[in-house]
Amino acid sequence: MASTMDNASKLGKPNIEHKNRLARTLLEKLDYDQLTNCMRCGFCLPACPTFKETGMEPASPRGRIAMMKAAVDGLMEPDQQFQDQMNLCLGCRACEPACPADVKYGQLIEQTKEAIEQHASHSLPVKLMRKTLFKALFPKRGNLKLLGHSLALYQKSGMQSLAHKTGAMKLFPKHLREMEGILPPASGKGVVERLGTFVPAKGEAIARVAMFRGCIMDVMFADTNVNTVELLTEAGFDVYIPQEQVCCGALHAHSGEMEDARSLAAINIDTFKSLGVDYIVSNAGGCGALLIEYDHLMQEDQQYAEAAKWFASRVIDISTLLVEKGRLPQFAERSSAEPVKVTYQDSCHLRNVMKGSSAPRVLMKQVAGTEFIEMKEADRCCGSAGVYNVVQPEMAGSILEHKMEHAAQTSASYMLTSNPGCLLQMKLGIDKHLPSEPMKAMHIVDFLHERMLFSK
Repeated sequence: MASTMDNASKLGKPNIEHKNRLARTLLEKLDYDQLTNCMRCGFCLPACPTFKETGMEPASPRGRIAMMKAAVDGLMEPDQQFQDQMNLCLGCRACEPACPADVKYGQLIEQTKEAIEQHASHSLPVKLMRKTLFKALFPKRGNLKLLGHSLALYQKSGMQSLAHKTGAMKLFPKHLREMEGILPPASGKGVVERLGTFVPAKGEAIARVAMFRGCIMDVMFADTNVNTVELLTEAGFDVYIPQEQVCCGALHAHSGEMEDARSLAAINIDTFKSLGVDYIVSNAGGCGALLIEYDHLMQEDQQYAEAAKWFASRVIDISTLLVEKGRLPQFAERSSAEPVKVTYQDSCHLRNVMKGSSAPRVLMKQVAGTEFIEMKEADRCCGSAGVYNVVQPEMAGSILEHKMEHAAQTSASYMLTSNPGCLLQMKLGIDKHLPSEPMKAMHIVDFLHERMLFSK
């Protein structure tokens, strides 16, 4: 322990002999400079969804940072209440753009969750679920394909209808039943199986890009991945889709499984760097936000630190790439004189981490016959946040209810977004709170592709 304390002291951390095991791990993991950078000014409070819902200081970024520092400084023990408040955080990172001191809150909360997970005592069902998701499913493309085939069989064979008619779904919690009801058609055939690993640009190529296909995206939203490639080639990009790529690791990182996230990052870095592409394109804000921070994730890894910087510097969202680098596609005129009203829900990670809030709006306004309606608090989290709506259904449901109140005020026919989790949450919100409204949730890529004029 003495060596750990000596190292902590060298890093500017308090030289405290913590008796609590979690406190010791927090001392080792947390970036103490970031903890002390917080000025307690409170600019983050109105940006934080959980603070807005509860009005409680511990449910704010400032409050959580104060608790982290108090635990590290030996002023409080990180008990169950401490852990509950950390787990209540959505990880939306809306506090970061609001912070005048540029505190890296996202890094602090992930370091804290990693420490908590090292000492967590999960029940057997939770252990099995985490092992299945984080070890057997997301990292393994073959298992993801099997999941896609199985879900497709369930949806198309009549088993889903039978499960609803017989009441079998009542065996599951209400929030899981609701999510099952809005799942899109699944597929075991992803973008590579449908298009191959290389699709050339239409006309003269502007640049060589590699597409990050994701894991859930390629199972539940395979059509969106295909449409992404077709948008990119129409805009003048040679598109590579490397077969060897794996899950980005975002769900692992958000759940405290940082070593697994780093292992996945190493595979992706090797895979994409070997292509030597100009850009690495993401169509999922949640994935893109971790991909663009691989440099931070791998900064302590001597083997991958420099390659991770190369990787992170090339990550870009598809909307930003189309607007800033591509040939904007042409869109068909509508026959109806009445414009279609469209609104947009920001992906938190696309907006707050990738700084990509303007490009989707530019593209929507390019589509003939549409009227873009800015939704009130479109920049506020919808409550999806990876698996947050599954593990924190009460808070996620409250946030979603307020989101749908703002959505109804737009009277829009389309609710667009740029992340699969947000898209499912918007589908759920429309189904629960706006069933009589003629509103459809879509990924912005699908909306643009549906209206695009293809070159011959």
